[in-house]
Parts: sequence; C-alpha cells; structure tokens
Amino acid sequence: MRQLPETDRDAIRIAQDPQFTRWLEQVTAIGGCSHPVHLSGSTITLDGTTGEIIQHYDTRTEPGERLLVRCRNRRATVCAPCSRLHAGDTFHLVRAGLLGGKNVPANVRHRPRLFVTLTAPSFGAVHGAGEHCRPRRDQAECDHGRSLGCGAVHGATDPLVGQPLCADCYDYTGHVLWHSHASKLWDRFVIDVRRRLATSVGLVQSRFAQHARLSFARVAEYQKRAAVHVHAVVRLDGPNGPDDEPPAWGTAELLTDAVHASARRVLVRTSHSPAVGELALRWGAQIDARPLRADGDGPDDDAVAAYVAKYVTKGAGETGAGTDYPLTTWGDIESAPVSEHVRTLMRTCWHLGGLPEYEPLRLRAWAHTLGYRGHILTKSRAYSTTYAALRAERAHHMGHAYMPDAVTERQWRYVGSGHTPGAALIASGIAADLAASREAAREAAGDFAGGALGAG
Repeated sequence: MRQLPETDRDAIRIAQDPQFTRWLEQVTAIGGCSHPVHLSGSTITLDGTTGEIIQHYDTRTEPGERLLVRCRNRRATVCAPCSRLHAGDTFHLVRAGLLGGKNVPANVRHRPRLFVTLTAPSFGAVHGAGEHCRPRRDQAECDHGRSLGCGAVHGATDPLVGQPLCADCYDYTGHVLWHSHASKLWDRFVIDVRRRLATSVGLVQSRFAQHARLSFARVAEYQKRAAVHVHAVVRLDGPNGPDDEPPAWGTAELLTDAVHASARRVLVRTSHSPAVGELALRWGAQIDARPLRADGDGPDDDAVAAYVAKYVTKGAGETGAGTDYPLTTWGDIESAPVSEHVRTLMRTCWHLGGLPEYEPLRLRAWAHTLGYRGHILTKSRAYSTTYAALRAERAHHMGHAYMPDAVTERQWRYVGSGHTPGAALIASGIAADLAASREAAREAAGDFAGGALGAG
C-alpha cells in the first residue's frame, strides 16, 4: 500500500469504508460534482394542521455526518458536471423565450424576434486568422517602428491571433474602460430601441410600455482580442409580455431598423480623469441583427439557444481572456497564466483602479475579467422562465414534491468543500460515466441540436 500513489491509497480507503455505498449514492446524485459543498444539519417537515412529522432527515446517519451538494459553478474549467447542468438550464431558459414552454405560450415563436450581435470598437490593429492577416503593398511602420501590416496566414489556434501588431499603439485604457461600461452601454441601447420604436410609429416615447414590451436574453463573449461582444435574442411582445400579442405595427423589419439605429447612436461617457480625460464609448462598427422566423428561414431556434448555453459555461482558460479567479495583488497579475496582451489589460485595470475618479468601477476587483463587470448571461424579466424555477422543476421531477400545507424547519451549517484526492478520482469517473450515458441517450433519440451558431 505504501508504494501506491496517495490518490490510489485514498481511493482504496474510501472504497473500504462501511458507508461507501451511501457515499457513492451522494456523489452520483450530484452528478460527480468536482468541488461539492459539505453541509451538516437536519430538515423536519411537519403537517401544518396536525403538527405530525411527515419527513425527517438528519446528516448524523450519513458518511462523515455530512451531505454533499453541488457547487453550481457555471465554468467547465472549474466543475464540468455542474457546468453541463447550468448549460442545460440556460438552453431551456433561452429556448422557452424562442419557442414557448416553461409557462411561456408557444405563440411567441411567431413574434418579431432577432438574434443580435454587437461588438466592441477597435482599440488597435490585431492579428487575425484566415487568409493573409493584414496585407499591405507598402512597408509602412507605426510611430514605434513596427510594421503596420502582416502577410502571414494564421491558423485559428495560432497564439498570435488577437494580439496587437504594436502593443505601444494599442489603446489599453480605452479597452478596459469600455469593458467597465459595457453593461451600461447595453442598458442605454435597450432604452433607445424602445424610444425609436415608439417614435417610428408616432407614439409618445413615455407611452411605449402601454402598447408593446421589448424582451431579451443576452450573453457576453470574449473575442480573440480579449474584447467582449454581445449576442442577444430580442423579442417584441404586447404590453403584458409573452401572454400578449404585439401591436400590428410591430414587425421584425421595424425592430431590425431600430436595433441598427440605436447601436450606432448610443454612447456612454466616462468620468473625467486628469490622466485620461473623458471618453465617449460606443459599440463597434460590426452590427448584426438576423430575424428568427418560425418558417425556418433564418437561424435555427434550437441552435441559437444551444450557442448561448455553450458559451455561458466557458471559463477564462477557454476564451483566453482573464482568469477564473480574482487577482488580489500585483504579483497575482504577473504570475497569471495568460498572454502578454491580456496581462497588459490586467495591469491597466490595476493602474486605473488606483485613480480616485475610477474608484466606483472597482477595476482592481475586476482585473481578472479585464474590467468587465456584467454577468455573462442577463435577461429581461418577461423574456422567459428563471434559473430558480428550473431548479424547482428539477427537484419536483426528482421526487421532492412541494406540500403547500407543510411547515419545514431547517438547521444547516457549512462544514467544508471539495474532495480528497481519492474521492476526486472516483467522482471524476462517475461524472464521465454519466456524461457518456447522456450522450448515448441523445444519439439514440436523434437529438443533435446544440451545434454552435457561426455568429462571430
């Protein structure tokens, strides 16, 4: 035994435990979660009328006197099993807003709907993938003596893709400040779309909500140049949301025109800084708004939902932008496993975060996301269901029925998290088996929805 690696010795110890079978049931129930939360406590469910005990659960009979629950981390690089669950929830959340279901009427698929892509502006020339990167006939150089062109052909995995041709010319300050205001820019964009729709049909802007409602779900994605761009499903409903038909004037063409006009018009101004000045931040020139049509003429609804769900689970390691963990010191930035381009963006966050005029942006706290402070996925209230509702539905499906007249008393406390080396090995095997079973079931059912949408 002593000659075996520590992981193997620990796995054997766990397998020899009298309560191994119950521990295995717990790990399987949480899908082989890579970093489970350990809880200790009890739950008692009483009949609200008679006071009779209906259910009683206590962790004192469990292995180690604790219950394992999912970490619920959305990033595949942190916990693949929980990220798959989160991706599934995201798929159904977005799909319900496109096709109905989950308490959303099926006729939403006949509403004006767009798949919108908004990009960040250019902060400087970067290397691109595909054909010749940046061909030039002349041998022009920038002020720093570096070539303004690149005749190489970069593959998609080439580490140069997305890196600046000249780091000294690149606007790192503008990049970071744009990230920190991107969510506000989106809010302004949505407000302006509503106003433009109202104006285009002769309505007073303040009364738009009495005639129609704009619903959306959006996801933020890091491009190769480490700049965020936004994909969004935008839908036009009646004033009461998905249960209400939009007015006769509400068409996909009108909505498309409003999206393009607002994306070109809206801006957000930064606070004035003696070191930087005041910046006017806008969306990039590349704007795409594709109608989603019920007759199949356009992007497929399931593919759109799957594309959004797939990106939501990506970690920073997969996108090449930032890290999955906060950076608390300058040394953390210097030791982060990122490209020099991304490291410079982190350094810029740290420098700007030390200026009093940018203190509300909390740039140092968000240096690991390169200044971007928004959630990866956001949606309007009336777009579709919620993650909480999907979790409740899953719990009901697993037999955790809701009893309206019952009174539940809970006493729980946190006692730890994660796995020992041997437990982690066993859990990863369980997660792999469950994933293989799901894939086999999907293939048997002929469900191949979920291909990535080539939208940037």
